[in-house]
Amino acid sequence: MTMAEESARIELSLAELREVAGYAAACALPALAIFEPARPDDQRPRDAIEAAQAFADGAERTKVLRDNAWAAQRAATEARDAGQAAASEAARAALAAAGAAYLHPLAKATQIKHILGSAAHAARAFELSAGDAPAVGADHLAQARSLASPAVVDVLRRYPPAPRGGGRVGELIRELDAELRASHG
Repeated sequence: MTMAEESARIELSLAELREVAGYAAACALPALAIFEPARPDDQRPRDAIEAAQAFADGAERTKVLRDNAWAAQRAATEARDAGQAAASEAARAALAAAGAAYLHPLAKATQIKHILGSAAHAARAFELSAGDAPAVGADHLAQARSLASPAVVDVLRRYPPAPRGGGRVGELIRELDAELRASHG
């Protein structure tokens, strides 16, 4: 590894990775209230959130996490294809929760979505379920801010700010990123 590659790495302990995954699971969990009534026979998003929480609670980071993440992705696609945009975003929140366990220790802004993606997708799900109401998304982001422990904010601050792009979910990620960086400390 070159010195430039080494300096582009972020120090990230297993305990911190578990803290981030727990945060992501907590942010995604409320969105099940949107997904499950729309698709009551589909357990995949709940399974993904539970897998993320199990990792946060001490389980190993195994193929089970990835399998549940991919299953939540398929649930999101199926909901989207069925015209259920809010349910699709809720499933994406679950996908992001399971994906949080795979935050890479690389100083790249794109890694921010591993930390904040579940909160942003859940906020978007709430916006869509309320007729595309940004105030409802703002309420969910406020909840996500309150769930962020000092350890999560510390990890977040090691990375560059969230990147541009990503549509409305990208906007929500950037908003939460800026608020967390400013409000804690």
